[in-house]
Amino acid sequence: MTGGAKGIGAATAKRLAAEGATVVVADFDEAAAQETAKEIGGEAVRCDVTKREDVEAAVEAAAAHGSLDILVTCAGIIRDNLLFKMTDEDWDAVIDTHLKGTFFSVRAAQKHMVEQKSGKMVLISSTSALGNRGQANYSTAKAGLQGMTKTLAMELGRYNVNVNCVAPGFIATAMTHQTAERIGISFEQFVEAASKEIPLQRVGDPEDVAGLIAYLCSADASYVSGQVVYVRGGP
Repeated sequence: MTGGAKGIGAATAKRLAAEGATVVVADFDEAAAQETAKEIGGEAVRCDVTKREDVEAAVEAAAAHGSLDILVTCAGIIRDNLLFKMTDEDWDAVIDTHLKGTFFSVRAAQKHMVEQKSGKMVLISSTSALGNRGQANYSTAKAGLQGMTKTLAMELGRYNVNVNCVAPGFIATAMTHQTAERIGISFEQFVEAASKEIPLQRVGDPEDVAGLIAYLCSADASYVSGQVVYVRGGP
């Protein structure tokens, strides 16, 4: 699992471990990855998903446990700004982390899954894929992951590999704290304002997303592939 040290990634790692999976937590923040892995009895690997060698090493570490049954790509960053203020570096960092990082991950993982003729992949998109002011880079990346999901489902289905995409809305994580800071309000104010616009009248927790990911990685979802499921507290 990439980006498994914190937030949605950590919640998913804990959920999958609770259901019997041996989880390899791959994250740029090695200390946080080790903390999460220790809590669930898994393994931590430092991984910069923009570097092919790091990703391939993380996948091999997971496969060394006997088989590679699940890949969840949670690694992500934001570099928000309006288009006329967005730098080349802002664009490249976000696109490379989300799109190139996921490409490296799925390409490395599919080798094992195709050979064993089984596997589940879940890519993490966002409601920002539908467009969001100040996030041209992030929205583009997250929309791209939805296209990647559908293409991979077509290519890998014949090998009994399911590929799906989860698109969270407002989830209380460190990333949403960053967004609150960027727009100059407290996180509590941010949550209160967002909750009023959500039909369920609350923001989501990482566990809300982890539960869906766990389902998509289970035998119960064996006939579900190529889908994008929004987790946003409403339509």
